[in-house]
Amino acid sequence: MSRPSRRHIALALVGLTLAACGKKGPPVAPELRLPVPPAGVQASIDDGSIMVSWTNPERRIDGSRLRDLAEVKLYRREDVADGPLKPAMLSGGRVVGYDQIATIRVDAPAPATVVGARVQWVDRVGLVPEHRYVYVLTAIDAEGRSSPPSERRPITFLAAPMPPRDVEAIAGNRQVTVRWRAPEEFTDGSPASGELRYVVLRGIGNAGALAVITPQPVAATSLTETGLESGTEYRYAVRAVRVDARGTVTGPPSTVIGASPLETARPTPPRNLVAAPSARAFRLAWSPSPETGVVLYAIYRAAGPGALTRIGTTPSGNTTFVDRDVRPGTTYRYAVTAIDDARQPNESTPSNEVTVALP
Repeated sequence: MSRPSRRHIALALVGLTLAACGKKGPPVAPELRLPVPPAGVQASIDDGSIMVSWTNPERRIDGSRLRDLAEVKLYRREDVADGPLKPAMLSGGRVVGYDQIATIRVDAPAPATVVGARVQWVDRVGLVPEHRYVYVLTAIDAEGRSSPPSERRPITFLAAPMPPRDVEAIAGNRQVTVRWRAPEEFTDGSPASGELRYVVLRGIGNAGALAVITPQPVAATSLTETGLESGTEYRYAVRAVRVDARGTVTGPPSTVIGASPLETARPTPPRNLVAAPSARAFRLAWSPSPETGVVLYAIYRAAGPGALTRIGTTPSGNTTFVDRDVRPGTTYRYAVTAIDDARQPNESTPSNEVTVALP
């Protein structure tokens, strides 16, 4: 029996190795295992800062799930405002020609903030008005493999408008009207020019943060908010927004102004007032006011043609009243009103009048 050659032994070992590995196809190219870059890169100017936001990737370039995203790197370049954007190319783990300004770890993103799927970084270092800044990001997995650079997001850093002037909050019937005047300057001291819009913020009570109540900046210099709770303290502030072809810039908030809406709507008056004489007294009865907030009924009386004067009240659950302070031979006129439970109570107009005389 002949001995196997070295070539036959080598081929057999290769076959055993492939079988043991369970190899089913060609290997995936390394570049296809890279993460896709962050997406939806946006930049806006807010009170002397540039807010950069994006969405972290969830896939690799080959379409597989990215389960081990470790960090995102944020790069910035100060560029010529009107020139072409410099290409963003990755070399040696860095984006050539751009300065890395932040590394945001997925497991500890602070000071970046995460809201839903969006991540936001506030850039406020070394910004110069009228200069253009270009932002780009890369994503790195747990093995240190970097995505290609994201889309470039340029923004020209513009001066923000100063806060609106003479802000006032006028309380009304379950509503507050906020009014203000346009700022006269930008934060760099130049005159405020071009289009300005406004964002209104509101807080409830004496403490806590204010939240935006205008879904989009408004062009008007007043806003009326309705359907508010009577007697509740509301706090308001206004921010001016500079609308420029190069971007929008939100300025700092105005002084906070408070207001408490009132319930000023009168209740519906009682109806069907009747008066029946009895021994040295008159018994009054009426149909109740339909409003649920009514807490009292006030009874008014006049002798002869004189003016009606309040002579008593009764809780809203009672729709009768007996007047015993009367004199025989005198003619009396009666009316009833409804009073609500507002902090500053509202009284209805009088019911129908009735005239009676005690024999």
